[in-house]
Amino acid sequence: MTGHSHAHGTATAAHRRRLVVVLVVTLVVMVGEVVGALVSGSLALLADAGHMLTDATGIGIALFASWLATRPTTTARTFGWQRAEILAALANALLLGFVAVVVIVEGVARVREPAPEIDAGLMVVVALVGLAANAVCLRLLAGGQKESLNVRGAYLEVFGDLLGSVAVIVAGVAVAAGFPRADGLASIAIGLMILPRALLLLREVARVLLESTPDGVDLDQVRRHIEQVPGVVGVHDLHAWTITSGVPVMSAHVEVEPDRLARGEGTAVLDQLQSCLRGHFDVDHCTFQVEPPERRHAETSAHR
Repeated sequence: MTGHSHAHGTATAAHRRRLVVVLVVTLVVMVGEVVGALVSGSLALLADAGHMLTDATGIGIALFASWLATRPTTTARTFGWQRAEILAALANALLLGFVAVVVIVEGVARVREPAPEIDAGLMVVVALVGLAANAVCLRLLAGGQKESLNVRGAYLEVFGDLLGSVAVIVAGVAVAAGFPRADGLASIAIGLMILPRALLLLREVARVLLESTPDGVDLDQVRRHIEQVPGVVGVHDLHAWTITSGVPVMSAHVEVEPDRLARGEGTAVLDQLQSCLRGHFDVDHCTFQVEPPERRHAETSAHR
């Protein structure tokens, strides 16, 4: 016997329009920073543009994955393409890490051998424009970054861009004051800001792919709630995991008094289980196997 409560759509899909706006703004600013870097000779500005390119790529992947996640389920893919969002977040994290390493290496080289001429004024102006654009994008993504890994990834990337713009502005002022190595130091700083965010996103993706218990779900508390349902005498094989951001899943074998099962009250117990979990826990899809207590001894793989 199973009981289901299945939500349609994913957390990223709910914020797709905002992601599109952020993608457009990021691409426009990135092009401006590339042009500004080539004209001014600033490696820091080019590093920030490279970071924006990874942001745009990551957001584009997230948007494509969120579209895949809305495709209907089939007998071959019973959860559809919802896991595509997590794979997109994984690709995003790996891309961020790669760019961070490249930027740091190039920054160290620039510190050792500073560029002969850097237009500090142009460098600061372009960075100020990027700072303003990043602030707007952060505002757009703030509401969804707690609901979706991909939106959170985009939020962290844009926040890194904002800090990168600040670093470029500071470096531009230092270059104007006669310290050209500040350009390379700012590049290293940008790389060091990118790397921890890549590792953080990678850790969150790993939690989903390893099917860890979702944040905010206490399985011991869930077990207590299930055992308080009238007629339930025990529960085992209790699992909770995440298909994709905003889609937690739970399954359990629920032991019910044999007399109740004999009277055909299994469906009533299922209804109470669904009502209990829906009211106390944020779980969209629950599957319960209702069985008599003695059935547990026949299951060689049974566990808590």
